Amino acid sequence: MAKYKNKPLWQLPKGVSQGLWDYSQSAFIAEDYDEYFSHTSLFDLDQEIVLETLERVGQAGDLIADLGCGTGRALEPVVQAGYQGLAIDLSWPMLRVVQQKADKQNLNIQCLRANLVELEILADNSIDHCLCLFSTLGMISGAVNRESCLGHISRILKPGGRFILHIHNYWYNLYDPGGPKWLIGNWFKSMFSSKLERGDRHFSYRGVPNMFLHVFRYREIKKCLLRAGLVIEKTVPLYAQPQKSLLKQWLLRDLRASGWIFVTRHQ
Repeated sequence: MAKYKNKPLWQLPKGVSQGLWDYSQSAFIAEDYDEYFSHTSLFDLDQEIVLETLERVGQAGDLIADLGCGTGRALEPVVQAGYQGLAIDLSWPMLRVVQQKADKQNLNIQCLRANLVELEILADNSIDHCLCLFSTLGMISGAVNRESCLGHISRILKPGGRFILHIHNYWYNLYDPGGPKWLIGNWFKSMFSSKLERGDRHFSYRGVPNMFLHVFRYREIKKCLLRAGLVIEKTVPLYAQPQKSLLKQWLLRDLRASGWIFVTRHQ
């Protein structure tokens, strides 16, 4: 197991926790990523939604940006379908894997190392459509920083461009062992601590201590998207195991869903 040495807080990029920094800089995690998640049913579902959306609104040659792309697993089928890909991630190890895939398969994917909170390098109205999958938005620490990321997405999207997002549901913790206790404790602590927001979680993940993830309430993410000028066009509430669209969505959807995939449109 890799050992991680804390980076001074003042050296961490904006919105990046110590755990996320360690995770993003791990060559082992990047090299093992595809194998580790090879049986993750969520990937099949989100790729299906992405391709269906692009088939409906996209045109051949459109530029699709994947923010927090990991090893580029979502961009591969997109580029194979005739679109251009822009892989954006904080992790050099992840982007190296993306570049290796692009070179081997002759895929039209460009790589950009960037912090999703600081995307000033990308011009206004320069991207046709954007993706931010596998709860990447929730890995950004701080509501202000998450809203900054969404603001950049809205800014770089062309008018009418689509943004496809996946997040986890705060209330699904009701069904986890110890989840109700965490919900009560998180709510109480968030009322009295300026360093903790309702929905912030810290945990060990793949050998990385103190990993950060923010889980959202539906009304919370809806307000964030609307403030950024992104209109929700389609909501897919998710069933946990295997990851698929939730059945009987009319029945307490916002409490039963493990998370959501949103298709939004830039105004």
